[in-house]
Amino acid sequence: MDHFNSIIGQSPELDSLIRSAKIAASTDVTILIKGETGTGKEVLASAIQKSSRRADKKFITLNCAALPEGLIESELFGHKKGAFTGANSNTQGLFKAADGGTLFLDEINSLPISIQGKLLRFLDSGECLPVGDTLSYNVDVRIIAATNSDLNKQTATGEFRQDLYFRLNVVPLELPALAQRTDDIEHLVKHFLKMFAKTHGIDAPHFSKATLKTLKGYHWPGNIRELRNLCERLSILLSGKIIEPENLPNEFHHTESQVKPTGFTLPELGLQLDTLEADLIYQALNRTKGNRSKSARLLGLSRDTLLYRMQKHGLSTL
Repeated sequence: MDHFNSIIGQSPELDSLIRSAKIAASTDVTILIKGETGTGKEVLASAIQKSSRRADKKFITLNCAALPEGLIESELFGHKKGAFTGANSNTQGLFKAADGGTLFLDEINSLPISIQGKLLRFLDSGECLPVGDTLSYNVDVRIIAATNSDLNKQTATGEFRQDLYFRLNVVPLELPALAQRTDDIEHLVKHFLKMFAKTHGIDAPHFSKATLKTLKGYHWPGNIRELRNLCERLSILLSGKIIEPENLPNEFHHTESQVKPTGFTLPELGLQLDTLEADLIYQALNRTKGNRSKSARLLGLSRDTLLYRMQKHGLSTL
C-alpha cells in the first residue's frame, strides 16, 4: 500500500518531494519538514511513518507551540515526583511513550532555547533526563520535525541553536505553498468534494471552469488547509449544485489588489517567460559558482524545484 497517496497532487515539485520522502522513510534518518502553515506537513510526516520500519509502532505528535515553556520539558522528557509544584508522582514523557516508534515535533521553531540542548543530547546519544532527576534513560525513537519558519534566520538571531538545526536538517523536505502548485488545485478540489460528500452523506457539488480559474488565481495564505475548509463549507451549503465564482467568499474577488508589487515592469511588447526564467537561473548559478542550494535561495525556490527547472531548461550540466 502506498501511504503517500494521501498527498494529493501531480506537480513536478511535489513528485520530486515524494520521491525523496519515500527513500528517507525506509531508513531511520532524522527528517526536517519545511513549509508554510497549512501545506500538509503532518500529513507528510504520517505518510513517512506509515511507510517506515516503525509503522506498527507508536506515532506520537507534539505541537511545540501549544505548550508553555514550563511544561514542554516535562511533556517531552518526563519528571520526577516533587520536581516542581504539582508534580505529585513520577511521570514518563513522550520520548518514553514513543520508545521504538516515531515522535513528530511540529513547529520545532517554537521550541524554547532552554530545551533545545536536551533535544540535541537525545539526537546525539538517545539519552533523556527527566526534570528533577539525576538518572537518565535511553530510548529508541525516530524524530521527524517540522517548521513553518526559516530556521536559518533563527540561528542567525540566536533564537535557535545552530548545532541542533544541523542535527535536525539531515534530510530536509520542503513542501511548496499551494500558490506554487496551482495545477494541483483541481485534483485537491475533487478529492475534498468526494471526501465531504461521503463524510456528511450529501451530494457533492461541482466547480465550474470559471470557478477553478478563480481558485488558481488566488494567493492562498492558508494553503491546503484553507482550500479544504472552503470545500467543506461549499459542500454543505451548496450540496449537489454547480459552484460559480459568485458563490465564492469576497476575498476571492479582490486578488488583484492583494498582489504585492515586485519592482519588475512587464515590457510593452511582452516577453518570453521561459527564456527569462532560464536566464535568471543561469545568473544565479554563476553568482554562486554553481552552488545549487544557494542559487535556490537567491531565486526563492526549494532546491528540488530548482533542479527540476534546470532540467527543464537543459541547465542540469552546469
